[in-house]
Amino acid sequence: MKSNRFLILFVALCALLLMAVSAFAEDADPIAQEKAAQEDISGPFDMERCVKRGLAYNPRLAGIRAQLMGAEFGRRASIGQMLPAVGGTYGYSYYDRKYVYSNDHDDWTASLNLTQPIFRGFGLLANWQRAALTKESTEAQVRNVELALVSSIQSNFLSLLKARKDVKSAEDSVARLESQLKVISAFYDVGLRPKAEVLDAEVDLASAKQDLLNAQNAVSTQNTKLNAQLNIELETPVDYVGELKQFPFQPLTLQQGLARAYESRPDLIIGQKSVAIAEKESTIAASSMYPQVDAQWDYINHGVDAGLNKGSTYPYENKEYWTVGVKASMSIFEWGSDYYGVKQADQVVKQVQAELEETRLNAGFEVKTSLLNLTAAADRIVVAQKSVDAAEEAYRMAVARYQAQVGTNTDVLNAQSRLTDSEAQLSLALADYGTAISELYVAMGEKNLGLEQNSEVPQQ
Repeated sequence: MKSNRFLILFVALCALLLMAVSAFAEDADPIAQEKAAQEDISGPFDMERCVKRGLAYNPRLAGIRAQLMGAEFGRRASIGQMLPAVGGTYGYSYYDRKYVYSNDHDDWTASLNLTQPIFRGFGLLANWQRAALTKESTEAQVRNVELALVSSIQSNFLSLLKARKDVKSAEDSVARLESQLKVISAFYDVGLRPKAEVLDAEVDLASAKQDLLNAQNAVSTQNTKLNAQLNIELETPVDYVGELKQFPFQPLTLQQGLARAYESRPDLIIGQKSVAIAEKESTIAASSMYPQVDAQWDYINHGVDAGLNKGSTYPYENKEYWTVGVKASMSIFEWGSDYYGVKQADQVVKQVQAELEETRLNAGFEVKTSLLNLTAAADRIVVAQKSVDAAEEAYRMAVARYQAQVGTNTDVLNAQSRLTDSEAQLSLALADYGTAISELYVAMGEKNLGLEQNSEVPQQ
């Protein structure tokens, strides 16, 4: 029926728009997909598996990944602003006098409008480019958070290995002091040593047992901390495996490290995207100084009832029509609002450029600091290993001299204390060396999940 052509046309356009939106949307939400059944936590967890688990399930990444999805939706929204906009109206008016075309007081009106932006002072294009840059910047932010998480997990894992090494050292110290106490007690029983030496040995043994308890508590604390980072229930026992050792690493010059950092560091990428975004915002601010040109198509229909019927009393056919045209508009004068808005946006660009330069300098500082820490830790390992070897020999000689009645108990206890301290220094140097390697990779913007290689770095 002719009177219902508007309704048919409106429904058809709505159906086409819904089909376009459905084709544009994704089949599934990636965030929902990430909430699948968690990985089985049985079996051993070395450093690499810990990092992979943390990257997959740590709650810190959920927020930034949601932000990334929001940036993608923002990019799609900016594309929609460049496409035709469709709108419609449908209404009823009552006139105090009879309407001339219908000889009635009632007038039902429906209209359909289609507007296609033609030129908006480059604002629409700049807005889409800004949205795309925002998504790319958010992707770099995801990598930045992942790098921080990798560094934190590796540092805590190394702390766990050090704590276990400290437990072993404390157990050895307790065993040595117990053995020495038995020897002193035997000498005291036959009257060869005074009671004071027995008491000294008992005090040192009690202190060593206290150190052992503290070391065991440190192991439990690190286990709990790792469980939290890997999104595992705190009470769940996990088999963390690994050995505190000097991880292999091919030496890097400062220039090589800086080159890799300037190429890969996500904070530098974020800074570069921020500069580009600020430039696009300056373009958007300047778009109001240009003419705004739109193409429009309008369809209008009147009727005497809700079905838009024309009636028969008076000719009504001329009240159904459509128009097409182009409209241009431009703001002539706003007291410098547009001009100073552009100047403000230009200053923001300079500000972001300066912040990027500062980030670049800080990146170079972090790389150099990590290299220095790595070199220092490597030297400390050599010194600490020699110290352990010397302390072991000194302790062996002190015990032999004491048992031969040519040395004192004080010599034995002092040698035992130096040996324990040397072992602690070696463990600390090894842990600091592994931490320095981890920090160096993070400073260069790279992820080395297991700290086992230098050339090929696995990326997520």
